[in-house]
Amino acid sequence: MRYTALEMIEKLVGFPTVSRDSNLELIEFVRDYLAGHGIESHVVPNEEGTKGNLYATVGPAVEGGVVLSGHTDVVPVDGQPWDTDPFTLTERGGRLYGRGTCDMKSFSACGLALVPEMVAAGLARPIHFALSYDEEVGCQGAPSMIAEMVEHLPAPRAVIVGEPSDMRLVNAHKGISGYETVVTGYEAHSSQTHRGVSAVMTAARLIHFIDGMARECASRPKPESGFVPPYTSIHVGVIKGGTAANIISRECRFVWDLRNMPDEDPQTYLDRFEAFCRDEVLPEMREVAPTADIVTADRFRTPGLRAEPGSAADALVRALTGDNDTGVVSYGTEAGQFQEAGFSTIVCGPGSIDQAHQPNEYIERSQVDLCMKTLRRLIELQSSDA
Repeated sequence: MRYTALEMIEKLVGFPTVSRDSNLELIEFVRDYLAGHGIESHVVPNEEGTKGNLYATVGPAVEGGVVLSGHTDVVPVDGQPWDTDPFTLTERGGRLYGRGTCDMKSFSACGLALVPEMVAAGLARPIHFALSYDEEVGCQGAPSMIAEMVEHLPAPRAVIVGEPSDMRLVNAHKGISGYETVVTGYEAHSSQTHRGVSAVMTAARLIHFIDGMARECASRPKPESGFVPPYTSIHVGVIKGGTAANIISRECRFVWDLRNMPDEDPQTYLDRFEAFCRDEVLPEMREVAPTADIVTADRFRTPGLRAEPGSAADALVRALTGDNDTGVVSYGTEAGQFQEAGFSTIVCGPGSIDQAHQPNEYIERSQVDLCMKTLRRLIELQSSDA
């Protein structure tokens, strides 16, 4: 089985791997495709067996390999005004339209399309593939795969996470943590506010506190960091609560996230929030209703990518792309998870984040060509004795 880059992108985009659904059909296709070239794959399933990561090695089982990492899941298309079928690749005006073309199936497709060339090259050092699930919902899939790679792979030289960066080097990004806070109040008639505890109004008070932390962060920016915005940001995205206007609400829940600068610990903000709940808000609630409560649960935590100038991954990608600039991004990726596990890691992939998650998502054909050119340089490098 041989595919051009365009044919492989078309194939991967054709699998509707929205995070809420299974990605196994895509994983099975990749496994069979690699097996057709004599390459063994290792599938790491989730607990339910409905999704899977895949990692595989092309070339000898020796140290000094390079990992090409990409996630297989995509964000939903529900309610978006697409002009074409989002899961059918459409080429128009030098652009390839389809869900996942930019974020981020094209990078993996380019690498997979080059597998026959990798095999024919007689690699001296391996090229590894690492395909994950559930990146779009908090990078939840990759850790189990990374743990197996640490245990079973000879130490790679570098990891390239192919998130859309216009094929420019990105050596740092923010971390992201997601939380859900559930406020349990006490119902009563709204004419008797002294007898009830409003979960909705309490939640509003907690959100005001979160907004205060966010404003505090904004008041001490680090413009030299290159991030936009140049500070840790905190945002409440969803809130649900209450039954009727004349009932003091029993429950209110809200979902919030925190995108921390790589050198900041998100736990410090959560600790402040929970101290405020415990020391100031809950005692007042329980004076009226002893059963009142505030519970905050972690939804996910993804570490940021810390800049490591001169690292193996940094030097490798600069050599492959000729990029001498240093880029940082505010979006999160699995790169921080690889780095946390001890891998030298960088972000570099085709496409622009400006097109990610949009209706009519697309990637420029020129970006695909540039990615193919860069990966062919990698094959040459991994085939040399140097």
